[in-house]
Amino acid sequence: MNKKLQVWTPLLFSLAMVAGIFIGFRLKEAMPGKSFFSIDKRDPLQEVLNLIENKYVDTINVNKLSDTAIDIILKSLDPHSAYIPASEVEDINNDIAGSFFGVGIEFSIIDDTLNVLTVLPDGPAAKAGIKIGDKFLAVNNTGIAGVKISEDAIRKLLHGQKDSDIKVTVFRDSQKQVITITRGMIAMNSIDAAYMIQDSIGYIKLGKFTEVCYREFMQTMEGLQKKGLKKLILDLRDNGGGVLDQAVEIADEFLDGDKLITYTEGSHFPKKEYRCKRPGLFETGSLVVLADEGTASASEVLIGALQDWDRATIIGRRTFGKGLVQEQYDLSDGSALRLTVARYFTPVGRSIQRPYTNGRKAYFDEINHRFTDGETLTADSIKNDTTKLFKTVGGRKVYGGGGITPDIFVSMDTAGYNGWDKKLYTKGTLENFGYHYYLSNEQALKKYKTSQDFVSGFSLSDNDWSYFTTIAAKDSISLNWITPKSKTLLQQELKSYIAHEIWRNEGFFETMNVTDEAVLKALEVLKK
Repeated sequence: MNKKLQVWTPLLFSLAMVAGIFIGFRLKEAMPGKSFFSIDKRDPLQEVLNLIENKYVDTINVNKLSDTAIDIILKSLDPHSAYIPASEVEDINNDIAGSFFGVGIEFSIIDDTLNVLTVLPDGPAAKAGIKIGDKFLAVNNTGIAGVKISEDAIRKLLHGQKDSDIKVTVFRDSQKQVITITRGMIAMNSIDAAYMIQDSIGYIKLGKFTEVCYREFMQTMEGLQKKGLKKLILDLRDNGGGVLDQAVEIADEFLDGDKLITYTEGSHFPKKEYRCKRPGLFETGSLVVLADEGTASASEVLIGALQDWDRATIIGRRTFGKGLVQEQYDLSDGSALRLTVARYFTPVGRSIQRPYTNGRKAYFDEINHRFTDGETLTADSIKNDTTKLFKTVGGRKVYGGGGITPDIFVSMDTAGYNGWDKKLYTKGTLENFGYHYYLSNEQALKKYKTSQDFVSGFSLSDNDWSYFTTIAAKDSISLNWITPKSKTLLQQELKSYIAHEIWRNEGFFETMNVTDEAVLKALEVLKK
């Protein structure tokens, strides 16, 4: 038996090898590109980066090169998928969370020096004794005055860990002093302003959808209801979106029953519906929503639901047109990928995403073209995609494929502006005037106990206007030929920036809204 086994063993072993090889090839066919025993092929992109790092003639920052390669890949997908370098992830996450750890000031760089514009009441800086008008010369022995440092770089110096100390060298009353500030949590309020604009009519300016937006909104609504709120103006102009779930929760407060608010769907994400799930706080009161070309994403989810259900009157201009949903994925090196995973649709099935087949540049340039082709001036110039026609629950025509068209169009008031206004904003001329005016007239302004008193009782003098033209001239902006209407508009804005110094955003919007055409139209609609 042993001799027979010795004879047949090589043959049996050979048959086993043949069978193994056959099975291996069949498995390879079942898994294209993979070998049964071998490891996956190396990524060509990583191979190229390794060769550059080890063989290239000059020293190269491979990490930076890798970031560039990722950006190029993402640009071939859609305009809103993005790679976030590790150095920027914290700021992005803070913006979503609606808070960060810092000192609690608003500042502007004037003549290469940080000037404190406002101090957050009861914030870390206020508790340490920082005042409006203080000039920061150094932060933790790092000089920041006269060195042309960017605002982003200064923010990185001011932000830090909770309860950590920061020493700032302050110039005040012609003297230097060192002040220690203990960093604390700073809330980035999603509500910019909220007040009763008229009897029974409330106004809420919602700036962005953070993770705490819904809670802040509910607290604001309850406060206004105690003051007699029956009708509401919800201002979503220049609200670029944020956390989708928060927009859905707010929509639920305006819609009754189990109405569909939105649904999302993607190639790798099954359809998901978002419906009303609780009795709302404001299901029956008259509602107007203000929108413009800066209204995007989660804001459009909210507006789309209200428009499709005929729940609100939308006033303003066509919204941005972003109907893509992104999810953020953390990567191993601390960076992150914000990847588009689905589209969202309004209750009647509209996708309001604008086309992006011509590339990112053309996609974002489309917004600028609205200002040059007349769309911001006349409703007839709005370019709706008539092939994507839908109807609201009440039978009104609405369109998909290019943002949300308002029910009532309000043009951008360009009669008073002739191009120079952009310089006033980019150079911070208006903000600087409000800051310097406040410092020079702090005692006189104390007679205005509330922002309402200021709105009704304050006006700029001829000397104040002359002072402003002097500041503008330093920024290479001549106002000698300004029209009467332009002057009236600018004076209202200057007044608003002064109010901002005292009451921050709430004072600013309360003052601006007195002459805001969209707000005035909203009041007209709500009074009918």
